Amino acid sequence: MRTAIRQRYSLVPMLVLVLGVAIWTATASARQGASMSDGVIAGAVASDNGPEAGVWVIAETEELETKFVKIVVTDDRGRFVLPEMPEATYDVWVRGYGLVDSEKVQLTTGAEGVELTAVIAPDARAAAQVYPGNYWYSLLEPPPASEFPGTGNGGNGINPAMSRQSHFVDNMKQGCQLCHQLGNEATRVVQERDQFDSTVAAWDHRVQTGQRGNQMSNAMNRFGREPALEMFADWTDRIAAGEVPEAPPRPAGAERNVVVTLWDWGQDTSFIHDEIVTDKRDPRLNGDGPVYGVSAGHGTITMVDPVANTATELTIPVRPDPEVMPTRFPDVITPSYYWGDQELWGVGANERSDPHNPMMDHQGRLWMTSTIRPFQNDDWCREGSDNPYAQYYSVGRSGRHASYYDPERERFVLVDTCYGTHHLQFGEDEEHTLWFSGDGNVVGWLNTELYDETGDERFSQGWCPTVLDTNGDGVITKPWNEPREENPDPSLDSRVAGFGYGIIAHPTDHAAWISRTGPFPGAIVRLDRGDSPPETCIAEMYQPPSIENGDLGSMETGFSPRGIDVDRDGIIWAALSGSSHMASFDRSKCAVTNGPTATGQHCPEGWTLYPMPGPKMRGVEGNVGADFHYYSWVDQYNTLGMGENIPIANGSTSDSLLALDPDTGEWLVLRVPYPMAFYSRGLDGRIDDPDAGWKGRGLWANYGSNYIWHTEGGKGTKSKIVHFQLRPDPLAR
Repeated sequence: MRTAIRQRYSLVPMLVLVLGVAIWTATASARQGASMSDGVIAGAVASDNGPEAGVWVIAETEELETKFVKIVVTDDRGRFVLPEMPEATYDVWVRGYGLVDSEKVQLTTGAEGVELTAVIAPDARAAAQVYPGNYWYSLLEPPPASEFPGTGNGGNGINPAMSRQSHFVDNMKQGCQLCHQLGNEATRVVQERDQFDSTVAAWDHRVQTGQRGNQMSNAMNRFGREPALEMFADWTDRIAAGEVPEAPPRPAGAERNVVVTLWDWGQDTSFIHDEIVTDKRDPRLNGDGPVYGVSAGHGTITMVDPVANTATELTIPVRPDPEVMPTRFPDVITPSYYWGDQELWGVGANERSDPHNPMMDHQGRLWMTSTIRPFQNDDWCREGSDNPYAQYYSVGRSGRHASYYDPERERFVLVDTCYGTHHLQFGEDEEHTLWFSGDGNVVGWLNTELYDETGDERFSQGWCPTVLDTNGDGVITKPWNEPREENPDPSLDSRVAGFGYGIIAHPTDHAAWISRTGPFPGAIVRLDRGDSPPETCIAEMYQPPSIENGDLGSMETGFSPRGIDVDRDGIIWAALSGSSHMASFDRSKCAVTNGPTATGQHCPEGWTLYPMPGPKMRGVEGNVGADFHYYSWVDQYNTLGMGENIPIANGSTSDSLLALDPDTGEWLVLRVPYPMAFYSRGLDGRIDDPDAGWKGRGLWANYGSNYIWHTEGGKGTKSKIVHFQLRPDPLAR
């Protein structure tokens, strides 16, 4: 097949841009001779009540080349050890549930026997100011289940498309929290309330402000505007009147062994979407090396050297004629409370690469989904070309595309794709297949081995639509039923569509799995390419067991898969962002995988749902948590220290990462108490030194909020990269 296709295409040379990166070279020079410091600051914390167990000790310095923070938890006697401290002077203070922050004291590396005084909160309202956003968000009261389906403007004002309360709640999560937390101080307090006749009017104005105003305002319309605004206004009015949430539990058990380290990176307007530190298939790659992120709004790669404690940025290029490049960031219509009418993202041509997600390959190259040209596809992607994939299923637009940065050769390479890209993951096949989510109709891939050999982006890529074998004959044949057909033909197969969000490749059978966040209640979809794609491609779709689908007995129900990953045993794991569950799916348990009934809700026996820790949504049917989970990840190789095959969710509204022990069902909450409003979109794990115990491994995540000024510290605060380590005990050095 390769020979036949090679004859159809002339070799298309890769676009290579070699950059002079003097600033990163300088950083590398600063790194020479540096090593992880073994300095400590140690002591104990007590209040008027005695030793304070399970509270945080925070140390911060600006004496290094980028701001540096270290956070640990006290043991059962209030003792603490801040390990691996670079030589500097630090502001050190205590934060904890039931407390207000203590006064900052200045300490230098090497201080021992330190006595810190914790301050008991005078009342519940003062104590609640350091609670995670999801605790405040749990006070919000959506319309009761009896109000659904909505009856529109002539009835209860709720959009008739909202068929059930759970659909409404999903929009409260995925429709309103894709950019930042809800429940943090910036959202639970209404700015300039006194300038409006009512809180409803104030909310109507605030959801239209800034460059994301159109997105926030449209979310209100999807609910039914008036009921949604009234719901949020009631929430903030009750908080203003003194209502507070229940108190979270203090860290206990192994949670007291967590060490959190933060470095600033980017700018005070950076929207750093995601980070990567290693090859997911080989977590020892790039040990102690740079940590990479992509700034979506500014079109840059951000980098932190965790040894030299430095941060830098590189601009991601686009193909020629950048002035015609699209931008995903609209003009400011209603001025921001923070930035007025200043446009922060996607303004200059160099910012229009709009990168979304990075991934590292086995050569240490940083692959990204990024925009390299206007969205309209060239003729070779379309029906009528000699491209066999285009002949099978034509794609007219492609959104983001692909690129990579090679640190060793200091160059960028831009790769055109016929399909839209969003997330990307490498398979474990010999071709090092790079899979892409992000297209509503197809799943795309790039044979990177072939691309490296030929430099031919057209010859090296392929894609397939997701078509279910609903007639049960074992193959996909044209014509097929199209999505949402009113009277589908039972003798035909059926194509399914929806935004392909997350993606992962199975480690043994090499099928790709994507998560589709909609149509509600969402699904995970398996694509098997077969021996001769695109004709042999075949898809399967599985929805989590849902309350919408009748009596499932005592089975836990949920909705909206978002983040997706796989463990070494081939079990699929997905964070259900709408209902706040971690879900596993074992396809081998399914009695049915194809045929007329295999349209989503046909294999509840394959699913196991684990409710996330934290408060529940008020007045919502089913077991629905208040937390939102932007993505999820499986620690296949014990990079944290809990063991292999540990699924971890981004607690994007709970200031945390949430790690599940599947054998016991117990959770480890890795909280980031400072600065508050830690909103992570992804995570990664790396083993820097397999012989160094807990010091040689850890997880990495970043502050991925669009609105970094919503975090504690406000305007001027920068994004951070965050390193999580798990010690054997709270006093380990």
